[in-house]
Amino acid sequence: MTENEKKLIQAKHRLEQAENRNRKKERTERNHRLIVEGAILEKLLPEIKTMSFTDIEGYLRERLN
Repeated sequence: MTENEKKLIQAKHRLEQAENRNRKKERTERNHRLIVEGAILEKLLPEIKTMSFTDIEGYLRERLN
């Protein structure tokens, strides 16, 4: 394996690592946002705590239309 091939492989690995870090950061941010939104929803509509996800969706559709 030549030095240029090694450098190319290293560059590819660095790029893959950077992409993985970005995906993890985006996933973490999305998870945080979903948790905060769910907490706000439960705070404003405490009755949804005992509902299934399907029931919550129907309930919200009725209330928002």
